[in-house]
Amino acid sequence: MVSTATFFYIFAALSLIFALLVVTRRNAVHSAICLIITFFFMAAVFVILKAELLAAIQVLVYAGGVVGLMLYVIMLVKGEEANQAKQHLGQKVVAAFVALLLFLQLASVVYLVFAGKGAGVVAAEAAKYGGNTEGIGALLYTKYLFPFEVASVLLLAAMVGAIVLAKNRLER
Repeated sequence: MVSTATFFYIFAALSLIFALLVVTRRNAVHSAICLIITFFFMAAVFVILKAELLAAIQVLVYAGGVVGLMLYVIMLVKGEEANQAKQHLGQKVVAAFVALLLFLQLASVVYLVFAGKGAGVVAAEAAKYGGNTEGIGALLYTKYLFPFEVASVLLLAAMVGAIVLAKNRLER
């Protein structure tokens, strides 16, 4: 019998492998397909961690919506043109710096979890509300209401901006 920890490590490893494929594929469509697969494996990890709501959001919002939109844009601008964009040295330096910052952030989180200083804080707070989904909902509409509303206003502004840009482009 295989334990849930084994499945966790298998899905986590597959997520990392496909995430690496996302950034190493030259064809943008292949990269987007690898991103979809990565999101599905991450959803499986969320299910193993008993975070079913996050798994559903991962599949519906990210794998369905965001990557679908990315594929639509790739097809709209003729994916080959997007693949042949020139890269400058400045872009590579900035990308390396951002990658280093993200790696340091990830390393600090892993250190805090293994040191016992960062694990279980959110789970304990969500458990007060009776479970994972109920806890997330209760926290979003009580303690984290302001950041939740700010995020919704930012998304609304992005949608309005995209509509205005698309309308201006069509009128030209």
